[in-house]
Amino acid sequence: MTYKWKIGGLTAAALALVAVFLFTDIGNWDYAFPRRVDKMIAVVLVGGAIALATVIFQTITNNRILTPSIIGLDSVYMLIQTGAIFLGGSMHLTIVNKHINFFVSLAGMTLFVLLLYKLLFKREGRNLYFLMLVGIVMGTLFGSMTTFMEVLIDPNEFQVVQGKMFASFNNIDSDLLAVSLLMAAAAVAYGWRLFKYLNVLSLGREHAVNLGIPYDYAVRRLLIVIAVLIAVSTALVGPITFLGLLVANVTYQFMNTYRHGILIPAAVLVSVIALVGGLLLVERVFTFSTTLSVIINFIGGVYFLYLLLRENKS
Repeated sequence: MTYKWKIGGLTAAALALVAVFLFTDIGNWDYAFPRRVDKMIAVVLVGGAIALATVIFQTITNNRILTPSIIGLDSVYMLIQTGAIFLGGSMHLTIVNKHINFFVSLAGMTLFVLLLYKLLFKREGRNLYFLMLVGIVMGTLFGSMTTFMEVLIDPNEFQVVQGKMFASFNNIDSDLLAVSLLMAAAAVAYGWRLFKYLNVLSLGREHAVNLGIPYDYAVRRLLIVIAVLIAVSTALVGPITFLGLLVANVTYQFMNTYRHGILIPAAVLVSVIALVGGLLLVERVFTFSTTLSVIINFIGGVYFLYLLLRENKS
């Protein structure tokens, strides 16, 4: 099967699932349809952003079992949400107002990444693996701080914190969706001219440098693109830890190519299929008795274990 047929098949599957979600079992069209459209735009944005960020991150790290969440952005997001409730309660303006919550979360995650990059890349000899190591340490620290505050807050307010732990596509604000689209588009535009280096960057630092690629320049700017995409998607709907790992590795196996001009659109389509399929399961099969994050993280966690076991055998 050629790449065109594979891309065509993924596109048809994605469109079919989107059509089923938008046009079936709808009831009140005037009320439900615009909200479903907003939800689908959010799905495409979040799915595309996470898929693109993960493929780029795995390319520059040359490791297919790592995701951008290793930098610690999910931990920063939960620290901001829990800290706001711990200091001001669940009725604090940061929690109640979606716009303020979005911009505070986005600013916090972006500032964390910029400070991390500034400190680590200020000196020569600090490589990408050192960045990931610091990200793991900081993520663990922020996770411990979050857990400490969760233990101390009122049990009723902990339920609000618990709701922030899982991604939700319900009640997407149109204004925030527009801002997220603009920021994601700006990040892609910023890194667009660097995407041509991805095929060579996948060979590793030594080969990329020998082939004339400005490795440090490209990697630093691609990391900014990754950070913005993950920060925007997380601030908009919440953390989805294993989505990137799942869709990226499924795409690698299905497409069986190194060409990122094929891998990236395929990964975006697989991500949309996974999210829309998950939403259909949550809403039509489980009738909201579980969340999309639980389904994605369960499947992604099992797949992650499979990848680790396969790596051990090879």
